[in-house]
Amino acid sequence: MSAPFLAVVVPAYNEEDRIASSLESLADYLSKQSYTWEIVVADDGSRDDTASILTEAAERLPSIRVISLPHRGKGAAARSGMLFTDAEWRFLCDADLSMEPEQLELFLPGGSPPAEEIVIGSREAPGANRIGEPANRHIKGRTFTLAVRLLAFRGIEDTQCGFKLFRGEVADQIFGRQRLDGFGFDVEVLFMARKMGLTIREQAIDWYYRDGSSMTFLKGMGGFLDIARVRLNWAIGRYRGLNSD
Repeated sequence: MSAPFLAVVVPAYNEEDRIASSLESLADYLSKQSYTWEIVVADDGSRDDTASILTEAAERLPSIRVISLPHRGKGAAARSGMLFTDAEWRFLCDADLSMEPEQLELFLPGGSPPAEEIVIGSREAPGANRIGEPANRHIKGRTFTLAVRLLAFRGIEDTQCGFKLFRGEVADQIFGRQRLDGFGFDVEVLFMARKMGLTIREQAIDWYYRDGSSMTFLKGMGGFLDIARVRLNWAIGRYRGLNSD
């Protein structure tokens, strides 16, 4: 059986209230496309009914594949999902589906691969819209972006948007070396991509704020510490083997 053209990878933790509707929306959209696809859900050791909901969804929709993991964090779940599939293109997707599935066309116009190795959703690129986001959350996000600029790299306005497309072989190389398990993993993978000299395009999207975010103050602080960890990992050679080495 040949590898699918696209895999949508969904890290999930305690998403019982919305994972079923998110998967149904994704599957409904993807079923209308001309390319082959699958949905890979990496359950990060959920303590609610997420696991049973995923089992039922996979039985009903054979294109949904589920990975059951011990709880380690979103970065660990994203890594497992990205390396589990052998799809030609791999789209990292937040479980709350704060971007409508139809906007996938902006990443894969007409189902044809873009020239870039990585396309990342952006809430800051020209033409982007943030809908319903509390002002304090926006301020926290921009503060984090400033820290990324000062400590890691410049030139990307929104590292933390949860929608990112990777060419398959690029995903294998980057996520195979990714080490951070928490929310700072986005910075880590983009840092490695920059070191590899890959083409990264920021794609403006309409982004809808969803209640019930799993982000907490402690996780937010951990994200700042993760930026420093990325620099340290690079300095001590933990990302060896990238194409630019």
